[in-house]
Amino acid sequence: MPPRDGHVVLSGFADEIAESFDEQLEVLEREGIGALDLRTVDGTGVLDLSDEEVAEARGRLDRAGVSVSSIGSPIGKISITDPFEPHFAEFERAVELAGAFDADYIRLFSYYIPEGDEPEDHREEVLRRMERKAERAEEEGVVLVHENEKRIYGDTPGRCRDIFESVDSPALRAAFDPANFLEIGVSPYPEALLDLIEYVQQLHVKDCVYGEEGAIRVAGEGDGSFPEIVATLDRRGWEGYASLEPHLDVAGERSGFSGPEGYGRAAEAFRGILEEGGVSYE
Repeated sequence: MPPRDGHVVLSGFADEIAESFDEQLEVLEREGIGALDLRTVDGTGVLDLSDEEVAEARGRLDRAGVSVSSIGSPIGKISITDPFEPHFAEFERAVELAGAFDADYIRLFSYYIPEGDEPEDHREEVLRRMERKAERAEEEGVVLVHENEKRIYGDTPGRCRDIFESVDSPALRAAFDPANFLEIGVSPYPEALLDLIEYVQQLHVKDCVYGEEGAIRVAGEGDGSFPEIVATLDRRGWEGYASLEPHLDVAGERSGFSGPEGYGRAAEAFRGILEEGGVSYE
């Protein structure tokens, strides 16, 4: 179910609930969340699922009435100096999976920069890789959402904007993550949001204490300015998924974990912000 104009659809990285896919779907139903960002199924990474496992997972989703908002891939979470072609083959699998699950988006990143190197030294190669993926996404009618992960090329608002402006593709947009900005000492509002607002397609719901890596909180309990962010997006008639990624117990490089109770607390906190701000959601 794609978002409609001026409307927020709740989603989330459900593997933060539990490894069991069935338990993930049960908690999503309990929380009234009808979409998920698909990162793992019963502990298997989404890109590693066989065609048979994809079909089986799709059946379970359909029976539960849950749609897939994004393929929560790790594409781009390699060094910019690592070979590109094997990684592009993995990207092609992500594109196939977006079709198989009727996902609107594929989440990706813009490559880790080797320690001691300046990001600008790798700009040309980053853009070349991102352009190629965006061209492929346009061909398939899927949107890539770039997450501002720390220590990748696009970890600051300026370099994120450089990617979007330089690639200049409707198939490449932003997965705006306030906590990731906070961890590198950047204020998500107004600094980052106003610099990137026309590119924001997805909002990651994860809060943090400013400048403290790993100091993760539920939305509204950190320095992420979530009430201001959702109010600003709402005034623009923003349409998109707000995806819970609480990281309350574990905030790892490849994934996070919150558990059923923590996930429920994160969902409740964010719904409270939406309701207090009069923002329509489902």
